[in-house]
Amino acid sequence: MAHDHVLAPDPSTFEPLPPDRAERWSRFGSWDRTFFPSFVGLRLDEVRLGYARMTLPYRPELDQPAGVVHGGAIATLIDTVVVPAVGAAHDEVPVMLTLSMTVDYLGAIRGEDATAEGWVVRRGRSISYCQALVRSASGAVAATGSLVYKVTATG
Repeated sequence: MAHDHVLAPDPSTFEPLPPDRAERWSRFGSWDRTFFPSFVGLRLDEVRLGYARMTLPYRPELDQPAGVVHGGAIATLIDTVVVPAVGAAHDEVPVMLTLSMTVDYLGAIRGEDATAEGWVVRRGRSISYCQALVRSASGAVAATGSLVYKVTATG
């Protein structure tokens, strides 16, 4: 595929989280009730300061009638993968709201897991600019995303 050259940054270039933050973010998706990311089935695989990797395990309910994973499921993965990347920079989990998101679909995912990498490109006092890259389990680039998040401290 022509877009397979699209790369995410090397995760090792992002600082590991301090132990308390690493422990807090390791529970992402294990909430007391079902929220949309866990309903869809998203799983956080790695989080660093400004970087996260997440998997959307395949299941047939995610398909659209043409037999490919629905674009909305991919967009959900893109919108969610940057949350730990943004939030892990804070001592307490902040309130994070998507201000804008642009998704470019570059290929379809058929019958396999999708993995996204999300990273912060620029962090301001209350605005974070992020990028995301989605690949199929076989490594083909499926989508990219650009996001702007508003971040406010809790309490």
